[in-house]
Amino acid sequence: MRSEVNNAKPEMCIKNRDHLYRLIISQLFYDGHSTIASSLAAQVNADPPCSPSDRLMSVVTKGLQHETDRQKESEQALNLNPIQQMLIGPGIDLEFETNVSCTAPEPSLYETVYVTSHKGACRAGAFSPDGQLIATGSSDASIKILDVERMLAKAHDIGSTDNQEGQGHPVIRTLYDHLEEVTCLEFHPNKPILASGSKDCHVKLFDYSKTSVKKAFKTINDVEPITCISFHPLGDFIVMGTNSPIIRLYDINTVQCYVCSLPSHQHTGPVTSIKYEPSARYFVSSSRDGSIKLWDAVSNKCVNTFEKAHDGSQVCSVTFSRNGKYILSSGKDSLVKLWELSTSRCLIAYTGAGTTGKQEHRTQALFNHTEEYVMFPDEATTSLCAWNARNASRQQLLSLGHNGPIRSIVHSPNSAAFLTCSDDFRARFWYRKHLIGA
Repeated sequence: MRSEVNNAKPEMCIKNRDHLYRLIISQLFYDGHSTIASSLAAQVNADPPCSPSDRLMSVVTKGLQHETDRQKESEQALNLNPIQQMLIGPGIDLEFETNVSCTAPEPSLYETVYVTSHKGACRAGAFSPDGQLIATGSSDASIKILDVERMLAKAHDIGSTDNQEGQGHPVIRTLYDHLEEVTCLEFHPNKPILASGSKDCHVKLFDYSKTSVKKAFKTINDVEPITCISFHPLGDFIVMGTNSPIIRLYDINTVQCYVCSLPSHQHTGPVTSIKYEPSARYFVSSSRDGSIKLWDAVSNKCVNTFEKAHDGSQVCSVTFSRNGKYILSSGKDSLVKLWELSTSRCLIAYTGAGTTGKQEHRTQALFNHTEEYVMFPDEATTSLCAWNARNASRQQLLSLGHNGPIRSIVHSPNSAAFLTCSDDFRARFWYRKHLIGA
């Protein structure tokens, strides 16, 4: 594992950690837990021997008095407005949290409120940044954009078809400009633009503010099938992965392509997932080669590599927490992992998904809108596995009602809603109704 993220000298980190262990051992002796203290001392090779001391209790007491100030500073760095703070909260931050009760609804309580169908397998989905629109993409090369409020208004009539666009109909745009399967979709962070990637080696940019739009206003041509895309948070650049191991960074105004000048920094297999960190300092990528790579978003160089992140299995998805401190990954080993960037290690493994072991198709792990839950679709049972994000406790399963594998799952950025896209040609919009009094 190569890391340039943590600026602290390794020898200082080790020294500080050893000092922490000695404080713990001394506190255990002081509190009368001699057996546990001796066992820990043997495990960490505490030398010289530790004497009983109450210092750790004193340090913790003083630290807790100042922790709320540090937590406020961390939350302010997210730049959330008061409404966002109320709707989604500060997100996951294990540096400060210990016992936190979940305020968001458990994922198993969501219900399907709308179903849209394509003429081929549904392989890609996306939410707009304000959570008001969704997009679905299919192997039939078509893309649909749907209005969330209209879907909720039609919630009582799940069985209705959506082949016709019209006033009040949830499908507000149907786009045809790809020649092959649509593999990935992403909305622009601040403009009415939808980006789509395809097996036809093109990324298309659609201006969906125009009601008659069918074709893209700009095309980025590559030589490899596109597998994943992510907009820079300011919207001027788009980073993409393809069936080639080489990460591409495009200026969407000039369509100029940039790649890292150091070949050794690249993956050794096709890129499966890519995502910008919310503050745009980094982006993260995953690959069939089993690794996760963290990239400096300014220099376009790899600054950290997690080799065999899922014990050699393909890594299927990567995404950042909102504060940029953590990466959530999933692999074909059916495991979901939370990685801490400051220490370059896996903090939490979310287990129990994948009743038959390795999965055949790639899918995604994701946070809910408050980052209190981690969600992951189980391929064999087509049910949704969910865990408490902080302590990895399993939640109730939710049957997703699809007749094929879930190939894409995305959660609303600001409400209790998510979208599932399946090989059964359908996309299901899920929503937690009756929040009041729940």
